[in-house]
Amino acid sequence: MKTENSGTQPAPFGGRRQSLIEDARRERAVAASAEPCGGDGQVFEEKEGRLNVNLLFNISNEKNAGFFKTGKIFETFNAKLLHVESRPGRRSKNGTSDLEIFIKCELHNSNLDVFVNSLKRVVDNVKSVSEEKVPWFPRQIKELDRCNLLITKFDPDMDKDHPGHADEEYRKRRAFISELAYRYKHGDQLPVVEYTAEETATWREVYKKLKSIYPKLACRQFLDSVQQLERECGYGEERIPQLRHISAFLKEKTGFQLRPVAGLLSARDFLASLAFRVFQCTQYIRHASSPMHSPEPDCCHELLGHIPMLADREFAQFSQEIGLASLGAKQEDIEKLSTLYWFTVEFGLCKQNGAVKAYGAGLLSSYGELVYALSNEPEYKPFEPEETAKQPYQDQNYQPVYFVSESFEDAKVKLRKYSKSIKRPFAVRYEPITCSVEVLDLPSKIQNALWRTQEELKMLQGALEKLSSS
Repeated sequence: MKTENSGTQPAPFGGRRQSLIEDARRERAVAASAEPCGGDGQVFEEKEGRLNVNLLFNISNEKNAGFFKTGKIFETFNAKLLHVESRPGRRSKNGTSDLEIFIKCELHNSNLDVFVNSLKRVVDNVKSVSEEKVPWFPRQIKELDRCNLLITKFDPDMDKDHPGHADEEYRKRRAFISELAYRYKHGDQLPVVEYTAEETATWREVYKKLKSIYPKLACRQFLDSVQQLERECGYGEERIPQLRHISAFLKEKTGFQLRPVAGLLSARDFLASLAFRVFQCTQYIRHASSPMHSPEPDCCHELLGHIPMLADREFAQFSQEIGLASLGAKQEDIEKLSTLYWFTVEFGLCKQNGAVKAYGAGLLSSYGELVYALSNEPEYKPFEPEETAKQPYQDQNYQPVYFVSESFEDAKVKLRKYSKSIKRPFAVRYEPITCSVEVLDLPSKIQNALWRTQEELKMLQGALEKLSSS
């Protein structure tokens, strides 16, 4: 996803002017206007006056009967038991252990205080934790079919400034290709677009111009991937590569795969896709009258900017980390993550062999800004997520500030640390075998995940011992 210059500074190659950050801000404004008065999002989830509540309490050996007395309290207050689990608590001075009980239940909101006070009479250390309203997010890769909100849509039918607005044939072609994406469902074969001679000519002009400056300005990983894409996926001047071939290539390299999209997705839906190692990719191309500029994301930006970097393992992992951090996050956190995405995945720079190189797709698909970003004009700052997330951005001119990472690995470590500051009542874990997200919101789930991780570590330790003894 990309925003590009259309302001006072000349830009020989442009992307699109609408940014992921602006979409996130717009979504937050809409969400705020839809909230009831006094709502802050930090309340119990209520349904017709009833709410879900988590309770933790302890039962000592002297009060084992307390657990059975809680049943009477549940019956009295018509509380519906949703989940129960127990585990050993802290050991007392005499060597015995308390039992810690976790209960999730549903009851009427007017009974909460009296209900908790009643429990305190029969068990120890009663604590209640409210259920936060968490925005829906996909748990399985097939649920990305629901992540299709086009928050803004700069197509030629709606944008009078679009270069193709007055071209009826182009508008029909653009609508036809977008319809392929609208109809796509998970599990379908990726649609093939038979590009016209005019569309291929536009691609050729962009490809030749950018390819001429990549060796000096692009990072090593990008250059290596472009060479592989040329060998294996039909990258070159003579034809526009097909998503089907590219997706198979990425799947083998980094586990990423492509999904066709009709336009600019909402920030939340786009980031959620990254959590499953899915990149939402457009297939239409900019208008032939303006090959240097597109007001919307198009295949030049996606295929030349994003795809080569997604073929790199460390960068792919970094991209997924941003997506995982977004799942269930509040809208203000989505806006911050969108800003981090903007200044890394779109406009990021990194150090290599004592020089600064570009890895951001917005730079690598824009001749003008790529040259500008690696000149002496802009300001460079080290990538620190806490500061980067607050940085104002430009979507009409070149960026006045770019953030430089020491390496992708360093950026990933810093982002992971930043993600811990995002307040969610759970953690998430991606399961690559089933392409699903596991929500770690109960002690039992965390223990199971820890056990699986320990088993994997044992296997790796065994492999290391075999190598050492051979």
